[in-house]
Amino acid sequence: MAMPESAHGDNCKLEEKLSLELHQELPAVVNELVASCGTKECFEHISPVPLPSREAVVEIVTRSRKALFPGYFDGHKIEAVNLEYHMGMVLMKLYDTMADQITWAVRHDCFRHDQSCTHCGDRGQRAALEFVQGLPEIRRLLTLDVLAAQEGDPASGGVDEIIFSYPGLFAVTVYRLAHLLRHLGVPILPRMMSEYAHAHTGIDIHPGAEIGNSFFIDHGTGVVIGETTEIGDHVRLYQGVTLGALSLSKEEVESLRGAKRHPTIEDNVIIYSGATILGGKTVVGARSVIGGNVWLTESVPPDTKVFLEKPQLVYVGSRRPGKDTA
Repeated sequence: MAMPESAHGDNCKLEEKLSLELHQELPAVVNELVASCGTKECFEHISPVPLPSREAVVEIVTRSRKALFPGYFDGHKIEAVNLEYHMGMVLMKLYDTMADQITWAVRHDCFRHDQSCTHCGDRGQRAALEFVQGLPEIRRLLTLDVLAAQEGDPASGGVDEIIFSYPGLFAVTVYRLAHLLRHLGVPILPRMMSEYAHAHTGIDIHPGAEIGNSFFIDHGTGVVIGETTEIGDHVRLYQGVTLGALSLSKEEVESLRGAKRHPTIEDNVIIYSGATILGGKTVVGARSVIGGNVWLTESVPPDTKVFLEKPQLVYVGSRRPGKDTA
């Protein structure tokens, strides 16, 4: 039996009344949240000084990739006749965005640490120009990284496939951009960039790490490279590799902040999936091979292979693989 039209109207009025009553509870929550701002119970940035923007950081990465790999990430055709115009537009927009973000990052650091004036606007523009001037060298390094991926992965369908789709190359590209910014003394932004790549790929490369040329991360998910890691040339890592620090107490963390805490990987080393290499004094010598799931906290001489002993497999069931069951 259909409900009378008046009953529908009554229900709507009851719902509106309930909604109004619930909305009236919100100011108390607002007051409580506002009251905790400025106390130790709240991390906040209530200030006329703007913070760097995560969206702008993503834009910087996107524009940088357009400059580094012209034609791959532009969404429109680029020909020789319009390449110079295209590159000029990309770099101009990249420079302007970068100058603003660096200025805000430096200004925020000054206010946060109560520093004297560091001329943040001037620093922002100069650092932005130095960043753009560093792109040709980053392109040279990335060309070697692409070639290393092509040579190291028989499943590769060519350089186009690597540039378009390999998460390792994306993470290394962002790392090289963030690493340059860190060398320029820019706060906050390098880590924001690296964490964007981390969220996008599952590969965590701290911008402070020092990585040589022809670097290849195959598959990549779960790779962690710590802040003071040093990696030579022609190194290859597989998924799940950790180049990390030993666990420290709270007191040790403060005393070792900025000190060498992560391993050194010399030239032409291969590290297979799941390997964990820890400690600032740990050195993996050149041309060594570290097998899967190895745990290392001590140095390895050059030309050494480190593998776990083959585990004994236990089969449960009436048939074993490889046995004649006829």
